Amino acid sequence: MSIVYILICILLFGFLIAIHEFGHFIVAKACGVRVNEFSVGMGPLLWHKEGKETKYSLRLLPIGGYCAMEGEDEQSEDPRAFGNAAAWKRFLILVAGAAFNFITGLVIVLCLYTGVERYVTSVIVGFAEGFPLQGEEALMEGDEIVAINGRRLLLNSDFTTILALANSDYVDVTVRRNGETLVQKNLNLIPREYTENGETTLRYGINFAMADAGALTRVKLGFYATIDFARQVFWSLEMLIQGTAGLKDLSGPVGIVNTMTEVGQSSPNLLAAAENILYFGAFVAVNLAVMNLLPLPALDGGRIFFLLLNALAMAVFRRSIPQKLEGAVHLAGLVLLLLLMGVVAVNDIYKIVT
Repeated sequence: MSIVYILICILLFGFLIAIHEFGHFIVAKACGVRVNEFSVGMGPLLWHKEGKETKYSLRLLPIGGYCAMEGEDEQSEDPRAFGNAAAWKRFLILVAGAAFNFITGLVIVLCLYTGVERYVTSVIVGFAEGFPLQGEEALMEGDEIVAINGRRLLLNSDFTTILALANSDYVDVTVRRNGETLVQKNLNLIPREYTENGETTLRYGINFAMADAGALTRVKLGFYATIDFARQVFWSLEMLIQGTAGLKDLSGPVGIVNTMTEVGQSSPNLLAAAENILYFGAFVAVNLAVMNLLPLPALDGGRIFFLLLNALAMAVFRRSIPQKLEGAVHLAGLVLLLLLMGVVAVNDIYKIVT
């Protein structure tokens, strides 16, 4: 069964990359940019069809695809080459891949949330016995937790995530109480041991209310979950910069497929496995969208950065950045990116083996 899950995860991962490239393709066509080849899959050619100007290919390895535009990485005299298109058209083409990934993730999440009947809110309904932070200057029943350390709670799951990001045991908690917004300063909100029904557990000691989910609420929850996926990328980068996370905490395609497989295997039935894998797939889709727009060489975000930098150079110095220089920067970025992916892949394999 694990082999089946691995194959499903690989296909899903490949689908997300193909969707990304399809975004570039469809917007390039709409903007009148010549596309020499659009391929689903990588590696040896299985099938192809020659269109008016575009070769459509199906390749052996289901691990992505590509959209090869005329003049994308080299000078071209073709007036319909990517490099000769208006700056706003190139911007739209570059953004399109990430946009299609984000929309795909959003659609998956919205579909999954159609089955949600009840959900956990951020409204406090009670505390564990002995919880120390009760009172008007701290937390009270009926309070809705709005934010922690200025980070807004979109979903109840953000409560533990944001607390994990805090660099201190003392946090500022923003609550909505009787229609008024209050900021309760320096609350020692940490996991403690609480005993309930004869069982001692380590938890925060706050009980949250449940609520029924109507149609509009499901849409809102799905949208918030997708935004949360995007926020987690920036939170992860923040942890890397702060040193609270390192390379060992990163995961690449190998780690993602392994995690998806574990998610599928640990699900109680096939329907739950499909839902959980799709939910994780939506998480990966949104992560791909956000990561790809970071202003790093070789990524779409890096190309957008150079596009804006070039516009600034033209406005200030009346000269454009040499295409060879930009190409060299992207090539160097690609080499570094591949090296990083190699290190992360080795680390993923090590974690799986050990």
